[in-house]
Amino acid sequence: MRLGANIGYLVGSDPRVHLELAKHADALGYDSVWVAEAYGSDSPTVLAWIAAQTTRIDIGSAVMQIPARTPAATAMTAATLDMLSAGRFRLGLGVSGPQVSEGWHGVRFDKPLGRTREYVEIVRDTLARKTVRHQGEHFTLPLPDGPGKPLKLSLHPVRDMIPIYLAAVGPKNLQLAGEIADGWLAIFFSPEYASESMAHIKAGFERSDRSGADFDVVPTVPVVVGDDLQACADELRAYAALYVGGMGSRERNFYNQQAVRMGFADAAKTIQDLYLGKQHRAAMAAVPFDFIDQTSLIGPVERISERLHAFAAAGVTTLGVSSPLPDPEVRAQTLRAVAEALDTSGLGD
Repeated sequence: MRLGANIGYLVGSDPRVHLELAKHADALGYDSVWVAEAYGSDSPTVLAWIAAQTTRIDIGSAVMQIPARTPAATAMTAATLDMLSAGRFRLGLGVSGPQVSEGWHGVRFDKPLGRTREYVEIVRDTLARKTVRHQGEHFTLPLPDGPGKPLKLSLHPVRDMIPIYLAAVGPKNLQLAGEIADGWLAIFFSPEYASESMAHIKAGFERSDRSGADFDVVPTVPVVVGDDLQACADELRAYAALYVGGMGSRERNFYNQQAVRMGFADAAKTIQDLYLGKQHRAAMAAVPFDFIDQTSLIGPVERISERLHAFAAAGVTTLGVSSPLPDPEVRAQTLRAVAEALDTSGLGD
């Protein structure tokens, strides 16, 4: 199992904190560093900044939002980042959610599976420097009723194939990731529930007639190191309550639906009712300890080291370490602690 550092979005007034965290991960031997985007900082700009000041660690988008860019623009950005980083870029894609897609980008959140399938196909064709032609339900290239003509990427990418990851939560999206992607970006990954998720991934392998031997399973796993388990869990309650309770509408919250599938239906409903009712502290208190413990790494280094075996056995190949705490030194210490835990576990490459 490898380690990745998920440093999220740029927040606060000093972006150098994120850069130093990425450099620290590089020095510790982390395999990759991942950057997110929603409706604040974009991931490609931050990744270019990190790539310019590191030499070994891979850089990954977790994610670049599909509704934010045309497939060609995404392919151009991926090829450019791969060239600037000397072949270290990993392209993570996701459809985002209805509120961001329609409220921020003005793109209807309609038929996300079909849109993703066509999008990835166009991106792959573009990166392969094919003359791009596509006639689909969601994308038509070139447009048939104008002066446009089929074009080919003028830039020569460093690699013939840039790995593509899909952020996926629901069963159909998981199957699509297994079918067309090189990796899965997971959130709220629970080893206790993973067999069901991995079954959908494997069904995708079967549809595309491939073994999946090189498929990279990359969950973002929040980590809080400490001796008091309840205190560690409390640091993650705001994060869990936001996603399960408030990330989306009552009818379309993918993370709430995931918690239901994991066996936390009653708690998921309570958290959502409280969160949407603006009772955020009560929503945080309603998050079950078991939900946090299953989907995070909490406790002393020895406990985290032992818990890594469960993630590895569940199919995780790259563990994306995320620290919810704002203090830069604590976040750096967290990266060091997980590197130590992996070394102690004997699971490292």
